[in-house]
This record gives sequence, structure tokens and C-alpha cells, in this order.
Amino acid sequence: MTHQVHAFEPPERFVAGTVGPPGERTFFLQARGGGRLVSVALEKVQVSLLAEKLEELLTEAQRRFGVQLPEAAVSVGDNDPLDTPVDEEFRVGTLGLAFDVDTATVVIEAIAASETEAEVELGGDEEADDEEDDDEPDENLDRLRVRLTPEATREFIERARRVVNAGRPPCPLCGQPLDPAGHLCPRHNGYHR
Repeated sequence: MTHQVHAFEPPERFVAGTVGPPGERTFFLQARGGGRLVSVALEKVQVSLLAEKLEELLTEAQRRFGVQLPEAAVSVGDNDPLDTPVDEEFRVGTLGLAFDVDTATVVIEAIAASETEAEVELGGDEEADDEEDDDEPDENLDRLRVRLTPEATREFIERARRVVNAGRPPCPLCGQPLDPAGHLCPRHNGYHR
């Protein structure tokens, strides 16, 4: 079976976004460039962890390699919706991160979930090898590979955090998401809140 590698080095646009109302949202990573548009679906927790791990990767790159990092964005940045059509290429199972010292860029790789994959994984490296390992168990899976500058990475992080936080507000008592009609709060012994 053949697999596809959707490479954007660099993309014109790379964002996290959602489709659907809060509580029923589907999360996507979307890359656009060279007349191509690729959207891959993933879980909310993966988007949140990706933003967190990218922030750690940038900090480590600055510490170890002296990479100049942009300040955290004070402006809203890219707040446009996902480009249409949003056609899911695959569902992400594994996310890989690396920092390429030679080009001072961040490499993000979203790898399709295998049929037997049951858990979400988030892998990371500080230094990237431009070549794939031959003994990688998921080498026959589709993947989306994006190479970003530190500035573009910072913009991606800020947007990803906004997208994750734009969902349903948490219950002040139990922290579970509130539906528009409320929810059964365990802190109120199941009474509707």
C-alpha cells in the first residue's frame, strides 16, 4: 500500500481550526501552499499538547542553540476560518516535533493513525534528521510535514491556544464543560446546573 507525504516547506498558511458548534467540534490542522490544501483531523488534547510542546521546543532551541525568538504576539494574528473545502485527508495518531539547527526551522510531522492504534502519542526531538528512520514502524502511513520559522511557529501556538480555549466554558465547581442547557454537576450530587 502506498502512502503520501504532504510536505509544506514552508507553507503559505498553517493553522489549527475547528468545524462545528462547541461541544461537537472537530479539530483540524490545515496547511496551504503551492496550490494545495491539506486538512488532517485530530483531537482537542492533541492541539493543546502540540502548542505546549512547540513552546518548549522554541525555548530549548533558544537555550541550546542561541536561536532568536520573537516576542509573544500582542496582536490577534490569523483569526480567519479554515480554508474550504475542509476534506479530512486522515486522522492524526502521532505528532512529531524537531528543530532543524541548519535552517533554524521547526519541523512538525502529523502521522496518520494506524488501524490498530488505540492511544494518542506525542513524540519530540530537539534535533531533526532530514531522513526518515528505515525501521520506523509507521513508515507506510500518510503524513503531513510542515517546516516553520520561529515566528510562524509562535503565531501557530497563539492561534492553537485561542482555538482550544474557544470551546464551552468550564463549570466553576467541577471543571467539566457546560452545555448551553447546563449539565449534571457531580459537585451538586447530580442536580442539574
